[in-house]
Amino acid sequence: MAMPRPTAAQLAYGSCTVIFSTLAMLLLSQTSSGVGVAIIALAALALGLLVAMTVPLPGKRQTAVEQPAPAEPLRASVPAPAPAPASEPVRERAAS
Repeated sequence: MAMPRPTAAQLAYGSCTVIFSTLAMLLLSQTSSGVGVAIIALAALALGLLVAMTVPLPGKRQTAVEQPAPAEPLRASVPAPAPAPASEPVRERAAS
């Protein structure tokens, strides 16, 4: 069984993690010995590998379960509006 190839997202996240964590650890530790730099580099590589492996892989995405459509569309039963009452003629007053 062959190993799956890393995706572009895994490579990008892993590489950025290695670079930034190495710089941060070197600046915070202020080490100048070769052994200290090697330990920091190994720790940064391990952290980058961990980050790259936790990036979700593309694959089968869970989709919502499709439910069959009802046989007939549902219709709301709303009563017809009541007829408006007959309007009375407008009575005008004579101006006095």
